[in-house]
Amino acid sequence: MTPEPEATPTPISLYERLGGEAVVQKLTERFYRLMDTEDYRALRAVHGPDLIRAQERLYWFLSGWLGGPSLYQEKVGNPMLRARHLPFKIGLLERNQWLLCMHQAMTELDVEESLKDQLIQSFFKTADWMRNT
Repeated sequence: MTPEPEATPTPISLYERLGGEAVVQKLTERFYRLMDTEDYRALRAVHGPDLIRAQERLYWFLSGWLGGPSLYQEKVGNPMLRARHLPFKIGLLERNQWLLCMHQAMTELDVEESLKDQLIQSFFKTADWMRNT
């Protein structure tokens, strides 16, 4: 008799580890509420007067980037992050404020420490690559 092959467990996506749609939505909402405070003035200055569109697009992007539904690609197309951000001044200060703001938002939402560390490392690589000044 041939033994049954062992089932390979399906890896859990970052999207699922974070908590899925509801938590990704809360994370982007909290991120933009924090950005709109004095602590993140330089980061806020990069954005226009209304943060609703940016918040929506970050939610769409994070959804797919974390392994959930590819909302950004479905609605807008290829993210082309660097090209889409070239018109905006992004230096060390803006990069650092983005990372601090995201870290604070994840902390306030009680994101598991190991997951938060993993995400911040990935966010750092992307945020650093986005610098253009």
